[in-house]
Amino acid sequence: MQKFQELKDLIASLEGDIDKFYNKGNSAAGTRVRKGMQDLKNLAQTIRSEVQDIKNKA
Repeated sequence: MQKFQELKDLIASLEGDIDKFYNKGNSAAGTRVRKGMQDLKNLAQTIRSEVQDIKNKA
């Protein structure tokens, strides 16, 4: 459950940079968004693997 909270926190932390990139055209914010999205993908994969492991043990 802690990983899911990390996932939500990561999404919330990206909100400002997403706004800067899409609404203000800040390209540096776009770089931060891309990095954050890669981190999000990796964290989601970790959660997915944990869920699969728990399901298989049951």
